[in-house]
Order: sequence, then C-alpha cells, then structure tokens
Amino acid sequence: MNTIDIIMTRRSYRGKYKNQPVPREDLQKILEAGLAAPSGCNKQTTSLICVDDAEILKKINSVIEPPVCETAPAMICVLSQKINAYRDRCFSVQDYSAAIENMLLAIVDLCYQSCWYEGHITDTDRICDKIAAILNVPDDYDLVCILPVGIAESEPSIPRKKAFEERAWFNGFGAKG
Repeated sequence: MNTIDIIMTRRSYRGKYKNQPVPREDLQKILEAGLAAPSGCNKQTTSLICVDDAEILKKINSVIEPPVCETAPAMICVLSQKINAYRDRCFSVQDYSAAIENMLLAIVDLCYQSCWYEGHITDTDRICDKIAAILNVPDDYDLVCILPVGIAESEPSIPRKKAFEERAWFNGFGAKG
C-alpha cells in the first residue's frame, strides 16, 4: 500500500488480537517511525517504551480498568516531557501526537492493528501513573498513551465520516468553490 492508502484505510481497532508475537524487528520499525516524527524546536519531548514481555504485559493489564487491549502481544507506551521551546511554550502534545500517528500508520503498513488509548488511561483514576510505576518511568516523564500492537482477530469497524464538504473548504470557511 502507498502512504495515502494507509491513511485512508487505517482504523482504530478495539477487538481481540491473535496469540502471535510481533517480531522485534517490526516493533523497532514502529518505534523508529514514532521517533522520526517532527518535534517543536527539535526538543524531542517524546520517548517510547515497547513492552513485549508477557509477564510485564500481564502486570500492566491488571491495572487497566475497564480492561482494553488485554490480548495484544505487544504494547507501546508513549512518554512525554514538558520542555519549553519557542517563547517559553511547550509543544509536547503536538510532538507526541505526531509520533503516535506515525506509529499508527507504520503499524498498519506492517499488517498489524492498534488503537490510540489516551483518555482512558489519563483520566482522574490515573491508570497512566500505575503503568509508569510498573515500567520504572522517572517522575519528569508523563505516560500519555498506550498503543496495543498485534494481528487483529477480526476486521476493524469502519466509522461513518461526515462528507468532505461538511468539514473542508477552499478559500474560506463554508465556501463552495
């Protein structure tokens, strides 16, 4: 598939995964794609931990309530640091968002599936802090997202999208031509 095809066909997958490990070479390619993302003022505020050890995955899944991605054979934990860049502004949210999208596209390109889980783990119950403790993440990093990685047991569902004309225009908001 070419890049545009991957972008147009990628879906968030929330189903079960096949019990097949993801080769380290593929996981490294996915991580490299994430680290290749742009970063505001090149501060490189995003770091990644890939977990493919079954025992560590079991510990992580034991703190995720309600459970999600418990059958995934690998998980990428996205870390962020608050580092000021231009005019004392921090672009860490933009940085890790770009890294996550790069990884999601690489995951599909390598014939796996995933889903961006952020709010589920960063809500007031702070599941992210429990996962960070399991992974020995230093206090100056925030665990902001998890991405399960694996071969899907079923096809991802296709969400209904609004028509192009409802969300995109040329030469002005709502312009018709």
